[in-house]
Amino acid sequence: MIDRLVDAGGLRVNLAEAGEGDPVLLLHGWPQTHRLWSPVIERLAPHYRLLAPDLRGFGATDAPGSGYDGETFARDQIALLDALEIERIRVIGHDWGGWTAMLLGLLHPERIERIIVVNAPHPWPRFRLSLLSELWRAWYAAALAMPVLGPWLLRRTDFAKGILRRASPPGTFTAADLNAYADSFREPARAEAMSALYRYYQAAFLDILRGGWRHRRLTVPTLLLFGTRDLYVTPKLLEGYEPYTDQMRVEIVEGAGHFLVDERPDLVSDRAREFFL
Repeated sequence: MIDRLVDAGGLRVNLAEAGEGDPVLLLHGWPQTHRLWSPVIERLAPHYRLLAPDLRGFGATDAPGSGYDGETFARDQIALLDALEIERIRVIGHDWGGWTAMLLGLLHPERIERIIVVNAPHPWPRFRLSLLSELWRAWYAAALAMPVLGPWLLRRTDFAKGILRRASPPGTFTAADLNAYADSFREPARAEAMSALYRYYQAAFLDILRGGWRHRRLTVPTLLLFGTRDLYVTPKLLEGYEPYTDQMRVEIVEGAGHFLVDERPDLVSDRAREFFL
């Protein structure tokens, strides 16, 4: 795997590349970086050209002080494809990367062939009172969104390590993984970026519940993988998408948690090879 910096529409993007063949874009979530995809890249590199960027504000990609939202993340990927002279691509995204992948399919379908979303919700959940009992799962998002507290937690504590450990079986992450992820947010600009991202999260979630995406129809073939033991995103949000697309199917992975890519890289890689044929 080779890392390099790419100018993508004025944003310097840290990009890890491996393999040859049809291109596949791998998008990570919080609190991770492109490092997330290492086990998947090892399995898929014999079959595809794999492109794993750090998202805006994450890893070694620029943290310019603005644009920490899903729509901008999606535009950043289009700028990256333009810089690499790639017209169409397959995408796998986890967490924020999964939401970005979904928005790529909704907002830029002409550039996307197929999508796999891992442990991120679609934008058409059916609101009902039982969802209120699931709000406790977002406690960490509320903490990170606070202007002073959120950056402090990321810079001065091992908050990110706790998020990873709490939601995954023992041994899922090595000490080196945990340190790399937590240390990537010690820089003030990156800590501030994550706090801004989770303020967007709050606004975006309310917009979703109000039906803000019901005018959009997903036309790109999409597979949504979701672990039943996700501690941070309730599986109840997966219901209700049928009127807005006939292109998506949902696969529930029994016993898996939020960090499904880390827990089951074999499953994610197998589904990619099957779905991307």
